[in-house]
Amino acid sequence: MRCYAKHTTEQKEIGNGINFMSEYYNPNRMESWNYGGKNWKLSRSKIDLFSSCPRCFYIDNKLGVKRVPGFPFSINSAVDYLLKQEFDSYRIKNEQHPLQKEYGIDARPMSHGELDEWRRNFGGIRYLHEPTGLLVTGAIDDLWINGKDEYIVVDYKATAKDEAVKALDKEWQDGYKRQMEVYQWLLRQNGLKVSDIGYFVYCTGKMDRKAFDKRIDFDVNLIEHKGDDSWVEKILFEIKKCLDGDVIPESGKHCDWCAYWNARKELDR
Repeated sequence: MRCYAKHTTEQKEIGNGINFMSEYYNPNRMESWNYGGKNWKLSRSKIDLFSSCPRCFYIDNKLGVKRVPGFPFSINSAVDYLLKQEFDSYRIKNEQHPLQKEYGIDARPMSHGELDEWRRNFGGIRYLHEPTGLLVTGAIDDLWINGKDEYIVVDYKATAKDEAVKALDKEWQDGYKRQMEVYQWLLRQNGLKVSDIGYFVYCTGKMDRKAFDKRIDFDVNLIEHKGDDSWVEKILFEIKKCLDGDVIPESGKHCDWCAYWNARKELDR
């Protein structure tokens, strides 16, 4: 789960009119943040963007025009923060968290000197993939360890539904699985012994209450995922080929941003 910047709007006078412009969205980035620039990195989210729409990925990372971001989910960020605080309290004591005991899994929160950096947005785990020259990064939520001294990647998720989320069986949730597998790959490239098994701590806000009463109760479920990061190496070469090309790729089959752009383009003719 990631934290997002607060989105506000500011009014800027242009001529006799007023232009409502997002304070945090600039469609044209400085070149140093594009592919080939000193600040550019291949984040886990950018890998997922390439998987979903090579066209949006290319326009973003090569040409410097990124998708308009969605609104932030501040409650999700609060859940993320509190879960980290909670698991850290057991990490300090080198004890299992009650959720780990409830599910009978061989795991406990693991201390590591780099954990704070690996969790940090815009920091994260890093690895320079020498065959492509791509610096791959990703910020994890948590790291556990089992009795075999294997590190376990953990990701926090939060939502609100009529029924608690207990499985990742929807097509759109495949991105969550790829996310975890990139983290597993990154840790392995950094020399860590990593379990194929990872976990999602999935918190579902209950909507069956009669009143708000200044609180939201959550169902918390632990969802196991057996990762396979064998696809990561292959996609890095595909991304490198895409970025080094001079032709904007085709859109992803289910890209809502491209669908909107194509529909608007027809009206602008």
